Amino acid sequence: MRIGLLSDTHGWLDTRLKEHFANCDEIWHAGDIGDVAVSDELACWKPLRAVWGNVDGTALRGHFAEDLRFTVEGVRVWMTHIGGRPPRYDRRVLQELRRDPPDLFICGHSHICLVQFDPAVKCLYMNPGAAGRHGWHQMRTALRFELKDGRPQQLEVIELGPRGKADPSTGDRGIL
Repeated sequence: MRIGLLSDTHGWLDTRLKEHFANCDEIWHAGDIGDVAVSDELACWKPLRAVWGNVDGTALRGHFAEDLRFTVEGVRVWMTHIGGRPPRYDRRVLQELRRDPPDLFICGHSHICLVQFDPAVKCLYMNPGAAGRHGWHQMRTALRFELKDGRPQQLEVIELGPRGKADPSTGDRGIL
């Protein structure tokens, strides 16, 4: 199963992600979607799994959960928006990671693209960075990977360009 993973769109979706995620089976969004139009568009492309983030209003919070736990291809996944990072996890997250560690922990919020195995909690940490134009990140990023034989494989970082800039070849065609 191939996964397209993004976070922190903050109400703006780079339409080039449709091409980047064309061969994916599902799209996962780790919160701060920012606008229902973004999640609706993603759900038109592929099946969508998402959590709400701190900037998401009642419409998105009514549709998505704060925490999402599921198993795909033998990989136990936990996705939430605010998670911290190894070894400085959010207090709520750390307690849960110790109590019931997933194989793959996914969060957003920091706008920092980072993938790292954490031996202290025995799971792979993934944060796709920020795909949107708002925030302090320099480069807009997303991740693409495969789940096979009970583990993530073939991880790719997708660089979408500098924050706040439109793709010069396509103009500003993002979904607002």
